[in-house]
Amino acid sequence: MMAKRLSRVLLYLIVILGGITMLMPFLWMVSTSLKTAPETIKVPPLWIPKVFQWGNYAKAFDAAPFARYFVNSVIVTVATTVGQLFTSILAAFAFARLQFYGKNLLFLIFLGTMMIPGEMLIIPNFVTLSKLSLIDTYGALIIPWLASFFTVFTLRQTFQSTPDQIYYAAKIDGASDWKYLWTVLVPMSKSTITAVTVLQVIGSWNAFMWPLIVTNSETMRTLPVGLQAFTTDAGTQYQLLMAASTFVILPMVIVYIFLQKYIIAGISKAGLKG
Repeated sequence: MMAKRLSRVLLYLIVILGGITMLMPFLWMVSTSLKTAPETIKVPPLWIPKVFQWGNYAKAFDAAPFARYFVNSVIVTVATTVGQLFTSILAAFAFARLQFYGKNLLFLIFLGTMMIPGEMLIIPNFVTLSKLSLIDTYGALIIPWLASFFTVFTLRQTFQSTPDQIYYAAKIDGASDWKYLWTVLVPMSKSTITAVTVLQVIGSWNAFMWPLIVTNSETMRTLPVGLQAFTTDAGTQYQLLMAASTFVILPMVIVYIFLQKYIIAGISKAGLKG
């Protein structure tokens, strides 16, 4: 019993230490955002400012068109999430329930695309969108991310775990595949759908490389790209930079805190195969 208790205490200490290690950069960012300029470069580092400079947030917000960046990020995030969710639900249902020639081979081919690094797709996607004259438009920010096979794979695993008897009962009652999908299967899979939705929202909100490449004008920048431009403009004003960083990531922190149980439940459920 003593050895078991000691191992549990050791495990808790490791988890607590890991949590503190991951929280320190975030806490330092928030702390720096409330400092004066001299306090940001003070040695040894000052964790708690003598006087909280709440005005840093207003100064940072006014120093760049963050309102426009915020609107762009919201548009891109909502459009890519809704589009990706719609296409993924349809594809996952087809691979999970429908029978058609070459289904398994097609699924393996799509599964193989998950092994390709995303960086390898940047140039082909950029060239394609450039020929379509979509660079520096919402189309360039949205179209390449309207489908994700990771989401398809995750939803397929959940759809397959649903008992076949439910599907056959719905067919006996006269429900079409379309009606069964949206009135039975999707509500039963809401935990997994919520999980992949939250993951896509966070990924789209934090996307940096692709928006940086396909946007040229200030009016099309998203928040991460605008923050990078603000870094250049702000120079050594670290307190303003950290203030801007705080209100850029704060929405996603709030989303994750309130929906983390759905993420865990959804991913866990997706790993089951009935």
